[in-house]
Amino acid sequence: MNHFKKLSAVVATIATALIFSSCSMSTKKSVSAFAFDPEVKQPTAAVKLHISTGAQRVYVTQGDEVLLATPCSVGTSATPTPKGELRILSKTRHRRRASSPGAGYPMTYWMSFSGPAYGMHWGFVKPYPCTHGCVRLPLNSARKIFDMVKVGTPISISSSKPWDSTIGAKLPRLDDSALPNPPNSYFMSPKVFSDAEKGKMWNF
Repeated sequence: MNHFKKLSAVVATIATALIFSSCSMSTKKSVSAFAFDPEVKQPTAAVKLHISTGAQRVYVTQGDEVLLATPCSVGTSATPTPKGELRILSKTRHRRRASSPGAGYPMTYWMSFSGPAYGMHWGFVKPYPCTHGCVRLPLNSARKIFDMVKVGTPISISSSKPWDSTIGAKLPRLDDSALPNPPNSYFMSPKVFSDAEKGKMWNF
């Protein structure tokens, strides 16, 4: 009986160790999106954008090859990002929010894909859906994607994409939720755009 109890204790100890080991291996440390600068292969032909709302990932492809992959933030369940086969409708490198509240807020590297209200642009990225339908991108991702696409570039938006479990799973977990908002005077100044061209913002 004592032998059985000892064996059970050993098995339980091993199981607990495996559980904690599995958790530590699968948990990614969060980093600020300002520290993320995605690798990119320059296209030699037209590209296509793919947005996975479930994985919160954006992929830029040329044929079957992924040229750039990045985390993003998408709309909440109450204000979802539109899905379907869409296209880039307009591009504005240095755009500011026109409506209130938040009029004047920088929406750098704006790329609309559904009417005037929905687009991709720089924004604070979080590891969960948090937008009103737009797709927020890390600053360096937004800058690079903006330069790769043109008006008319197709975008496919769905709940998942084939690369979510491979390329997408290897991307870092980005979380800007703890960052303070820069001073309004900075956001309203031209410096916010000149800094963006250098891949930086304020003192992040």
